[in-house]
Amino acid sequence: MSNLVQRFQEYSDWRRGVVTALEQYRSWLSGSDLADAASDQRINRLLERLVDDKLSIAFVAEFSRGKSELINAIFFAEYGQRILPSSAGRTTMCPTELLYDETIPPCIRLLPIETRAEAQSTSDYKGQHHVWTVLPLNVGSGEGMLEAFKQVSLTKKVTKDVAKSYGLFDESDPDAPLEVDEDGMVEISQWRHAIVNFPHPLLKEGLIIVDTPGLNAIGTEPELTLNLIPNAHAVLFILAADTGVTKSDIDVWRNHIGGGAGRMVVLNKIDSMWDELRTPEEIESQIAHQISTVAHTLSLDEKQVFPVSAQKGLVAKINKDAELLARSRLPTLENALSHELIPAKQDIIRSQLSKDVGEITGAHHAVMSSRSRSVIEQMMELKSLRGKNKNVIDHMMKRIDAEKKEFDASLIKMQGTRAVFTRLCTEVYTSLGMDILREEIRKSRDAMEKSRLSIGLRDAVKHFFAQLKSNLLTSNKKTDEISEMMAIMYRKFSTEHGLALSAPMPFSLDKYIKEIAAIEAVYQKQFTTATMLTTPQVILMQKFFDSIASRVKQSFLQANRDVEAWQKVVMAPLEAQIREHKGQLKNRMQSIQRINVATDSLEDKIASFEAMQAEIDAQKKIMTDFENQLKAALSAQLVALKVAA
Repeated sequence: MSNLVQRFQEYSDWRRGVVTALEQYRSWLSGSDLADAASDQRINRLLERLVDDKLSIAFVAEFSRGKSELINAIFFAEYGQRILPSSAGRTTMCPTELLYDETIPPCIRLLPIETRAEAQSTSDYKGQHHVWTVLPLNVGSGEGMLEAFKQVSLTKKVTKDVAKSYGLFDESDPDAPLEVDEDGMVEISQWRHAIVNFPHPLLKEGLIIVDTPGLNAIGTEPELTLNLIPNAHAVLFILAADTGVTKSDIDVWRNHIGGGAGRMVVLNKIDSMWDELRTPEEIESQIAHQISTVAHTLSLDEKQVFPVSAQKGLVAKINKDAELLARSRLPTLENALSHELIPAKQDIIRSQLSKDVGEITGAHHAVMSSRSRSVIEQMMELKSLRGKNKNVIDHMMKRIDAEKKEFDASLIKMQGTRAVFTRLCTEVYTSLGMDILREEIRKSRDAMEKSRLSIGLRDAVKHFFAQLKSNLLTSNKKTDEISEMMAIMYRKFSTEHGLALSAPMPFSLDKYIKEIAAIEAVYQKQFTTATMLTTPQVILMQKFFDSIASRVKQSFLQANRDVEAWQKVVMAPLEAQIREHKGQLKNRMQSIQRINVATDSLEDKIASFEAMQAEIDAQKKIMTDFENQLKAALSAQLVALKVAA
C-alpha cells in the first residue's frame, strides 16, 4: 500500500469518526428533550458535508509528458498493468474525471463533441443523462478496462467549418495549416468530456482524479479553466526532465495554475538521464540543475519540484522491485501529496465543522443553563415560603403574574419584529433569486448575439459581472439588516428577561462575492489581452460565457441554500429560550398555586425541585461527555502522519 493510499484511508477513517460522534450526539439530543428542528437541520448539513466531501487531484501537462502513466503509477499499480492508455503521442483527448458514484454501475460516460455547438457547458450536461454515451466497465478484467479506457483517445475528422463552429480551429494561428490534412479535414476528439465511474478504494472514499488533455485544450475547454483546475485541491503540473519548461508550459502555469498550496511541478522521465556513461554523481547533478532551472523559471521553491520516473515507478511496483522504486523517486512525490494535501484538506473541513459544532452545542448549553437557573430560582422561592402566611404567597403569585404579563407583552412586540424579519428575508431573494440570475444570463447572451465587435462582446460580459456583484452586495446589505435586527432582539430579551443568549449566528455573502470575482479574473486573463477577436475567438468567448453562466448558477444556487438555511436557524436559539422561559413561568405559577391550597406540600415540592436539579446536573455531565467526544473526533490527527512527524 502506497503512503498516499494509506493517508487517504486514514483521512476517511477520521471523517467516519466525526460522523459517528455527530450521530451519537444527535441521538442523545432527541431523547433528552433538547432536540429542535433548527439544530437537527444544522447537524444534517454537517453530516451531508462529511459524506459528500471530495478531494480532487488534477494532472496537467502537454501531451507525451507522461500524465496517464503517472496516474497509473500512483493509483493503479496494484492491477499489475496499465489501466489508463499510455503510449507515445496523445492518449487523453478530452478532460477525464475518475470518480465513484455508488448509485450507478461501473461505467464510462462520454459526452459527444457535437454538444460544443450548443449553448450549454459540460456542467449543464452532467444532469442530462440521455445526452451521454455510456459504456459498461468490467472492473474484473484489467484488459477489459484498458480497452474501455481507450475510448477516451478516440478522434474523428471534420471539416474546417465544423471545427471552427466548435471553437477548435483558428485560421489565424500560424500552425493552423499543420492541422489540416490533404482532404481539408481537421482531426478533433470524438468526445468533449469523459466521466469514469470506477470502484477503486480511493475513489470510493471521495477522491476525484482529473486527467486533462494537452495544454492547448486548457484554452479551448472552459470547464477546465473555470471549474476543474481552479477547484482542484492539488494540481500536478508535469514537465519532461529532458525538455524542461517550454513557452506553452510557462503560459499555462502563469495563467491557469500558478503557485500556492497544493500546486506541484513533476519533472517526469528522469530515467532519460540514467546514462551508463555518467557517474551517479553526474546524473544527480544534472537532475539537480533541471530542478533549479524549472523552479527559477516558474518562480517556485525547489521543494515544490519533484523529479520522478512514472514509468519505472509503475514497473517497480508491479514487479515489487524496491530498489527501482526508490530510484524512480515516486515515493517522494506520494509522501509530499500525503503530507501536504490531505492534512491541509482535513484542517479546512475541521475548521468549518468546529465552528458549526460550537454554535450548536453552545445553544444547547444555554438551554440547559436556563433550565438549571429556573429550577434553582423556584427552589429559592419555595424555601422562602417556609413559615410564611397566605399574604406573602399571594404577593409572590402577583409578582410571577406580572412577570408573565411583561413577557407576553414582549412577545406581542416580537410579532411585529418577526413580520419585518419575514419581509427582509423575502427581499434578499429579489436580487439573489435564481429567476433574476437567469434573466441576467439571457440579457447578456442576447447582447453578445447582437454584437460581433470585440468591444461589444466584452462590454456585455463586463456588464454581466457588474450586475452580479451589485445583486450580491444588495442581498448582503439585507442580510446585514437582518443580523442587526436579530442582535437587538437578542439583547432585549437577554437584559429584560434574563435569557442566556449569545449573539445571533452571523452570516455574509462575501464568500460568493469573491467567487464571482475569481471567475471574472479567469475570463479577463483569457480574453482581454488581444485588441481584436478572430471569429474562432468569438465562438470561444461564447463557449466560455456558457461555462461562466453555469459556474455562476452553481455559486448562486449554493448562496441561496446558505441564506435559506441561515434564515431558518438564526432565530432558533431565541425561540428555544422563549419556549423554556414560558414553560418556567407557568411551572412557577402552578407550584405557588398548589402550595397556596395545601401548604403541607411545600417540603414535597422543594424535594421534587432538588431531584430535578440533580437530574439536570446529570444531563449536563452527559452532554459535556458527548460534546468532548465530538471535539475529540474533530481534533484527532491522522495517526500515521503524527507518527511520521
